Amino acid sequence: MSKSAAAYNYSKMLGIMREKNITQRELAREIGISEVSLNKKLTNKTQFKQGEMASILRVLGYDVHDVAAIFFNH
Repeated sequence: MSKSAAAYNYSKMLGIMREKNITQRELAREIGISEVSLNKKLTNKTQFKQGEMASILRVLGYDVHDVAAIFFNH
């Protein structure tokens, strides 16, 4: 991720994962990426793709309208 790119805060998503007892490993498997890839995205080393965001929302039981609250916190 470039130095000029914004770092996002995924604490809301991580909190939802904890509430639903979903591990990073399980979420990664559900959305079709590796656990390492998911961790890099959650630590702002790489960015989430649009399809990954939609899949995560589905797995967590949220609607596409919730994308901003879960993915775009600074």
